[in-house]
Amino acid sequence: MTLDLHTCYRALRARDARFDGRFFVAVSSTRIYCRPVCTVKPPKRENCRFYPSAAAAESAGYRPCLRCRPELAPGNASIDATTRVAQAAASLIEDRALEEGGLDAIASRLGITDRHLRRAFGAEFGVSPVEFAQTQRLLLAKRLLTDTALPVTEVAYASGFGSLRRFNALFKQRYRLQPSALRRHTRASSQTDALSFELSFRPPYDWLAVSTFLGARSIAGVEAVEDSRYRRTVRVPAEGKDHLGWVEVGISAKKPALRVVISASLARALPPVLSRVKALMDLACNPTEVSQALGTLAGKNPGLRVPGAFDGFEVAIRAILGQQVSVAAARTIAGRFALAFGDPIETPFASLQTVFPTPARIAEATPGSVARLGMPGSRARTVITLARAVADGALVLAPNADVDTTLERLRALPGVGEWTAQYIAMRALAWPDAFPHTDLGVMKAMRETDPRRVLEAAEAWRPWRAYAVMHLWNSLRKD
Repeated sequence: MTLDLHTCYRALRARDARFDGRFFVAVSSTRIYCRPVCTVKPPKRENCRFYPSAAAAESAGYRPCLRCRPELAPGNASIDATTRVAQAAASLIEDRALEEGGLDAIASRLGITDRHLRRAFGAEFGVSPVEFAQTQRLLLAKRLLTDTALPVTEVAYASGFGSLRRFNALFKQRYRLQPSALRRHTRASSQTDALSFELSFRPPYDWLAVSTFLGARSIAGVEAVEDSRYRRTVRVPAEGKDHLGWVEVGISAKKPALRVVISASLARALPPVLSRVKALMDLACNPTEVSQALGTLAGKNPGLRVPGAFDGFEVAIRAILGQQVSVAAARTIAGRFALAFGDPIETPFASLQTVFPTPARIAEATPGSVARLGMPGSRARTVITLARAVADGALVLAPNADVDTTLERLRALPGVGEWTAQYIAMRALAWPDAFPHTDLGVMKAMRETDPRRVLEAAEAWRPWRAYAVMHLWNSLRKD
């Protein structure tokens, strides 16, 4: 990201973890440099100097902060080849990576040693990764015991415990209760075929705009917006196998929260399902900070979010299918694609009958079988090339992936230009500063015809240009 004072100071005030490791702030009055997520009171703007690395700050005569410990910033240590550590590890733990591969596997995925990961995690959360995971499991179990009618044994396994005995012992040790004590308060009307949750957000939240955006781009058979609710089929790997089911998301009428209903078939994969719903609905956003940065652009609609992805591969394929065609045409082709290569599924909704295909399935397809769905042969080959890169692990399309590395690898794929790469970063990687500056809608809303001038004008919106894109697109819809 550009290290101009205005952009970096905005990110500093927001303490947005997505910018940790991408720059450091040095304070001239104290001669100390910090990470942008440091919990100390933000210094005055005129006292700030911004550097791309800890080494640059130290060479300018600044010493590291003892509170935020710049040496733990993602991407700072020489052994840390990526820009993600503690927050990314927490996200992976939510996806049950700790249970499936252990701490070594998480550290390997993040490009660091397990020792460095434990140190970084402890500095960020105050506990070890194992203790963090245990608390997450217990809190989920408490929620399931209170709000659902799942049998206690199912609650234990759905929460990630390997045995009922271990679950009972840890629950009693931490909460001084038997799990069955919470079961007395479960409503008699609780259903066993679906699980309900509430996910909080920082208001305001423009549910109408988000659901409209997703509905216009929904893949027939896979997604639908009906009765003011977003519904979709999902495939989530957990415990060594794929779990298929459906998810429904709507907004609560009484509190700042989204109401999420999940099919019981996904009970053994709840943590990653909930994690992906949060990413899809952009629940990490602080709308106040964003709207202040965007100014008049966000004035009429400060609750607008950037819809993310439940499945990054799905969004990437959807972006490629949408190259040089209208949103409606891309939707039609995506529906054919899902029907041709996806898996059938039974759901309570007539509009949902297909689960989007896996990267491995598309990697084995022929260009001809993809092209006949309604696209040029070159685009079909791009689809297959991307699928192979995702299937073999060369390309990771998730919010915890390294943005710069992923953009580089995307641009290197034949048929993936800057628009496609930035769109994927905006949604699949949840990168708040992604900006597809060649987008015709963006240029039309900005009343510009030169992409270079679009980029120049957008500098004022950094580091939340992805939100500016949503506001620009939304202004065209309202017009």
